[in-house]
Amino acid sequence: MRSIRLLHVVLTHFFLCVGLLCVGFLCASFPCVSLGCPRGDAFASEPDAAPRPVSMVNEVLPILTKAGCNAGTCHAKASNGQNGFQLSLLGFEPFEDYQHLVLEGRGRRLSNTAPEQSLLLLKATGQVPHGGGVRLDSNSDQYRVIIEWIRQGALYDGQSATKLRSIEIQPAEAILAPGAEQRLKAIANYDDGSQKDVTELALFESNESSMATVDEAGKVSVQDIPGSVSIMVRYQGMVGVFRASIPQAFVVERFPEAKNFVDELVFGNLKKLGIPTSELTDDATFLRRVSLDVAGRLPTEQELASFLANPSAGKRDDAIEQLLASGEYADFFANKWTAMLKNRRDDASDITSNFAFYSWVRDSLLANKPYDQMVRELLAATGTVLSNPPVAWYKRVKDPKNQLEDVAQLFLGVRMQCAQCHHHPFERWSQDDYYSLAAFFSQVGRKPTSTRGEDMIFHKRGLAGVANAKTGQMRRPAPLGESVQEIPPDQDPRLKLADWMADSKNPFFAKAVVNRYWKHFFRRGLIEPEDDIRDSNPASNPELLAALEARFIASGFDLKDLVRTLVRSTAYQLSSVPNPQNITDLQNFSRYYPRRLSAEVLLDAVDDFAMTRTDFPNLPPGTRAIALPDNSYNNASPFLKVFGRPENESVCECERIQTSSLAQSLHLMNANDVKSKLASGTGRAESLAKSDKTPEQRVEEIYASAFSRKPTPEELATAVGYLAEVRVDASGNPIDPGKSMRENLQDLLWAIINSKEFLFNH
Repeated sequence: MRSIRLLHVVLTHFFLCVGLLCVGFLCASFPCVSLGCPRGDAFASEPDAAPRPVSMVNEVLPILTKAGCNAGTCHAKASNGQNGFQLSLLGFEPFEDYQHLVLEGRGRRLSNTAPEQSLLLLKATGQVPHGGGVRLDSNSDQYRVIIEWIRQGALYDGQSATKLRSIEIQPAEAILAPGAEQRLKAIANYDDGSQKDVTELALFESNESSMATVDEAGKVSVQDIPGSVSIMVRYQGMVGVFRASIPQAFVVERFPEAKNFVDELVFGNLKKLGIPTSELTDDATFLRRVSLDVAGRLPTEQELASFLANPSAGKRDDAIEQLLASGEYADFFANKWTAMLKNRRDDASDITSNFAFYSWVRDSLLANKPYDQMVRELLAATGTVLSNPPVAWYKRVKDPKNQLEDVAQLFLGVRMQCAQCHHHPFERWSQDDYYSLAAFFSQVGRKPTSTRGEDMIFHKRGLAGVANAKTGQMRRPAPLGESVQEIPPDQDPRLKLADWMADSKNPFFAKAVVNRYWKHFFRRGLIEPEDDIRDSNPASNPELLAALEARFIASGFDLKDLVRTLVRSTAYQLSSVPNPQNITDLQNFSRYYPRRLSAEVLLDAVDDFAMTRTDFPNLPPGTRAIALPDNSYNNASPFLKVFGRPENESVCECERIQTSSLAQSLHLMNANDVKSKLASGTGRAESLAKSDKTPEQRVEEIYASAFSRKPTPEELATAVGYLAEVRVDASGNPIDPGKSMRENLQDLLWAIINSKEFLFNH
C-alpha cells in the first residue's frame, strides 16, 4: 500500500513538472497581464516580465489560517478533519497541507486550467454549499493570491521558501487610557534579512477580554478596568505579544511601608496604574489568614489571645516562623503536592506506596529539603518503594509520554500535551521537542518485586531515544529549547534532565514554582493559569516574577524562605476590603483577594469549631483531613466529595473544585454529618451549654474560634438575644432551659459555619 501511494505521489509530481514546463514556456512568451491575471500588476514588475511566484508556505497557508480553515474546529480537527478534508493545525505542517490540497482526491480540490472553478475557492466564497460559511471575499487580495498560486501550478515551496524567523509587534507596549484605541502592526522577519508587514494575515487574541478587545485588523479597544492586558499576535509558527498598561485617572499619594522587594515591585506597579492599596489588615484577621494559608487550619483560641496580647512589633514575623516550624505546615503542603503528583489508590495493594510516598513528601517539607533536590530524587528514583519511596511516582505514571507531560506541566509550567500530535498552537514547541523530552524517560526499566503490585525501578543500559509517532524519526534526549545531549548508554538520562532543570539559567523551573506559590497565597498567579508559562501568556508583573525567581534560586531553592518572603510582605497583609479606587482591580494585588477554603481545610475548620473530629478508615483517631495521604478517603467522606477534594488524577490544580455549588450549600445546611458534629455530646455546643460562662462570654468564644475576632456590639446583642429565647414543645409549653440553651447554641453554630466569613479566607 505504501509503495502504491509513493508511486502515486511520484507520478503526480512528474505530470505537475511537465505542466509547469508548459506554463513556463507560455509565461516566457506572454506577459501575465495578457493571460488575464487578476493581479497582473502585483505579479509582474513590467509588462513583459514573468509573474512573481506565489509562495504556498508564506502566502497561501497564512490566508487559510486567517480565514479559519485550518482551525481545530474546522478542517484541522483531530482524526479526519472536516468532511474528509484534513489540514494541519494552523498550517504548521506545510507539506501535509500540500498533499491534502493538491494531491489528495485525485486533485479535485484545485483546477489549474480554471482556478476560479477550484472547489477550494467555490466553497470558501460560498458559491457552493459550505458548512463553514463564507470564509473569503471573491474581491479580496487574499482570494486573488490563491487564484494566482493555482494558476502557477499550485507549487510546493517548503524547501525554497524564505524561512520566518520572528515577528515583531509595533508598538510592543503602550500606556492606554480607558476607552482608548491602539492599532497594532505585525512585521515578519525572514532568514534572508527581509521584512514584511503581515498585519492583514496575523491572528490577534486578548488574554483579558474584559479589559481590552482586539479585532481582526489588530485594532485594540481598551475598557475601563485598570491593570495590564496582553494581546497575542500569531503568524505562521511565530507568536508576538503587545502589552498595554491601563492606568486610571487617580494619583496615589502614599503607599504603606514596603517590607521587602515584593512590596516595592507591587506598589511600584500600582503607582504606575494609579491604583491605591487597601489598608493594612488588623492583627486578628492576619493571624487567621496566615494560619489557614501556611498550616491549613484556624488559629486556636489560645494562640489568638496570646498573639493579640503581644505588644512586640515583630509578632507577625514570629507567628509566621511558628507556623513554618509546625507539623501542620508539612501536612498541608504535602497534601497539595501529593495531589498533583497523582498519589492515588486504585487497589488495596496501593496502600504501601501511597503511605510511603506521602511520608517522603511530608518529611522533605518538614526538613525543608531544597526543592531542586526533591525533584531530582523523584525524577531519578530507582529501587523499590520500601527502600526509596519516590519510585512510587513511576507506579502512577508509566508511559514516557505521560511522564514528560506531567513533569513539564508540574515542574516547568509548560503544557506539552498538544505537541504530541501537532505544533503547539500558542508556543514554539514542536513534535520533535515533545519526543526529545520524552526520551529522557525512555530507559526506565521495571521488574516485579515480592510486594504485590509494586515494581523495582532501574535504569536500562542503552541509548536513550523515542520515535516521533508521525515521522518515525528517533529523537534523542533534549531539554526544551536546547540541542540534543550526548548521553552514554550506561548513564541515566534522568540525571541530565534534573541537572538542566535545577540550572540557574533554566527559564522555567524556578519561575514555575514561585508562580505556583504566589497563587496559593494571593489567589491569582502572576501568570494565570499558574501552569501555563509561555511567551504568549506574559506575567501581570514581569519584574516581580523575575525578582522572586532570582531570590528563590539564590536561596538554594528554599521553599520555606519563599513562603516567608511572600507572607511577610505588606502586600500579603493588606485588608480584603476594597476602596472606591481599587474595587475593580483583580490582578494587581492592591488588596487581599478572598477565596473559599479548600475541602480538607474546611472540614478541619468545622471540626475545630464544633470541637469534634472526623474518623477516617485505617488512620489513627484525630487525623486531620489535611493529613490524608491519598484520594481513597474521599469515598468515606461525603463532605470531601461535595466540596471538591481532587481524585489525584491530574497534575493540574484545576482538578480541585474551588467554586461554590448548590450541593455544597445544601450539605452545610442539612447533611447528617454536619448536624451530628453540632449536636455531639462532647462538642462545643454541649460544652458551652454546661459551662458557667455568661451568654456574652459564650458568644465571644464562638466568634473567636470561628472568625478569630470579637463580635461587634450588634452581633453580640443579636446572638445573646437569640440564646435567651425560650423554646417550646409541640404543645406550646416551654422546654427544659438546659435543653433550650443547647439547641440554641447548636443553631448559632450552624449559622456561623454557613456564613461567608467562615467559609472564606479573607
